[in-house]
Amino acid sequence: MQADKDGMRELFEKLVLADKLDKLMYRRMMQGRLLGFYHPGDGGIAPGVAIGHSLHKQDIYAPHHRAHAIPGMIGKNVPLERYLAEHSGKQDGCCRGRSSFHWSFPEFGIYMASGYIGYQFAPTVGWGWAARRKGEGQIVWCSAGDGAYNQGRAHEAMLMAMNWKLPVVFCCENNGMAIHATAESTHPMEHVSSLAGGYGMPAVIVDGQDVFAVAETARNAIRHVRDGNGPIFVEAKTLRFKEHDIGTPDLAGHTPRGKEELDALRERDPIRLATEAVLAAGVLDEAGIDAVHERAEKELARLERFADDSPVARPGEAELLEAVYAS
Repeated sequence: MQADKDGMRELFEKLVLADKLDKLMYRRMMQGRLLGFYHPGDGGIAPGVAIGHSLHKQDIYAPHHRAHAIPGMIGKNVPLERYLAEHSGKQDGCCRGRSSFHWSFPEFGIYMASGYIGYQFAPTVGWGWAARRKGEGQIVWCSAGDGAYNQGRAHEAMLMAMNWKLPVVFCCENNGMAIHATAESTHPMEHVSSLAGGYGMPAVIVDGQDVFAVAETARNAIRHVRDGNGPIFVEAKTLRFKEHDIGTPDLAGHTPRGKEELDALRERDPIRLATEAVLAAGVLDEAGIDAVHERAEKELARLERFADDSPVARPGEAELLEAVYAS
């Protein structure tokens, strides 16, 4: 029981930090202090935290684009100061300030992010094939939204992964919204995970607002593929409290989502649910919860100092060309 309490405490701390960093990114974007764009994660941060927390460092993680993968990276203990510096166009960023959204942390098994929806399916098959050949127990976790699972490459990836029994977890972080299109308008079945049945792939559905439930489901799914049983599909039913990306109207179809609708969704805020859970389990008391929030605020201040103090990336010609290849 003590180990369970320790695990709950760590997940709660990471969830709080993910929520605060997501909101910080929103503020910095509105202040003109980030490059590119930002897709807020507010409401849908629990799955990524639980998934990243459940993976080994050497496991490959293809994250969902929501919140620019902040939750999963916090779960996987990625150095966040380099991440924030990258989004700020600074030399000390993970890609030397060149990439903004297209960052990479290969030493943590996170090789790419892309603005192209569904980018992760084809590389996932390649990574899974390599992991199976190496035979060292490495697995691949592929997260994408409900909109991405409308694409043909998702079906090709699941078919090939199942045929070859690759150590891959396919995960749909289903917030019911693909930019403006609702899942009900784009999927004929209630659950996106029903797609897995066409390939004989086992599937499980979990409450994506409950970080502890997602963590348990993730651990079971990872064990399934690590033991050589082939792919499994996880659908985390989650929510999106804000617009698709900052500056885009928050529409469901052609209709703006109203305050009453969003207030109802916020009744299932993952921070609220996790706070209730740790209090009920005796993991933390009110003072302990306040301390978690205070530590998270101090960490945000540290990250901002690092990003703001880092020099602006001004690569010369040689640096710009050093990773460019001609055939």
